[in-house]
Amino acid sequence: MALSDYSVLIREFHVDSLGHVNNATYLALLEEARWEVITGNGYGFSEVQKRKKGPVILEVNLKFLKEIRLRETITIKTEMADYKGKVGHIKQTILKEDGSVSAEALFTFGFFDLQTRRLIDPTPEWLKAIGM
Repeated sequence: MALSDYSVLIREFHVDSLGHVNNATYLALLEEARWEVITGNGYGFSEVQKRKKGPVILEVNLKFLKEIRLRETITIKTEMADYKGKVGHIKQTILKEDGSVSAEALFTFGFFDLQTRRLIDPTPEWLKAIGM
């Protein structure tokens, strides 16, 4: 289920000494896109703080396919793969301007209670935030 397309212009602070986006920066850009999805669907950082419940990443599989260089505009496609019980999967694809795939990521995530420090079943508000 497609959630959003998020575009980013790669700037100087995104690139490393090799002249392309550093591997850790890929993760930061993917997280930025995920926050845009849930914030746009009514469950941003302020809701996480207020409700004391929010997303937590449990695992990531990230494949680097083509380098991203300075001043390229990329598009990050975010889509829900599945959500069973307390654990779900979000797929994110980074596309270059020509439409080719730069990276693919599959995130395993859960919904976390900040007070009990445990995974919990998703609430209706959280399901809405992730487009389910």
